[in-house]
Amino acid sequence: MTEETETRADGMAGIRDVVSVRLPAESAYLSVLRTATAGLAARLDFTLDEIEDLRIAVDEACAMLLSHAVPGTDLLAEFELTGQEMEVRVEVSTVGSTTPKRDDFAWMVLTALADEVDAVTGSPDRMAIVLRKRRSMARPT
Repeated sequence: MTEETETRADGMAGIRDVVSVRLPAESAYLSVLRTATAGLAARLDFTLDEIEDLRIAVDEACAMLLSHAVPGTDLLAEFELTGQEMEVRVEVSTVGSTTPKRDDFAWMVLTALADEVDAVTGSPDRMAIVLRKRRSMARPT
């Protein structure tokens, strides 16, 4: 895990934590990623419902990517924690240029569970999905 200082819009210094996880691009290893997601979301004081939503969203994003992944390669996950938001980027190596289908059920699940979802295909042999989830401002008392 790396920790960096950034300057926020209000001029105050904030902490930005980045955690990277590299796993074989196989569904058998996704439980490790689900556990990491839950632990990091808990660190930001997400509610139990928000944590579960994020776990399911990361799992769904990975399942979408694994269907395009080159066998024997890795799945890279990067978690960026800033204040009240977590950004998760999951990425795999692919053969040729491809993008996830934005009109299928899995994409609808992603957009329902995360605040923002995007597919990134910056290079012809890589595909990534980026999820952003913000902690709700209403805290239970």
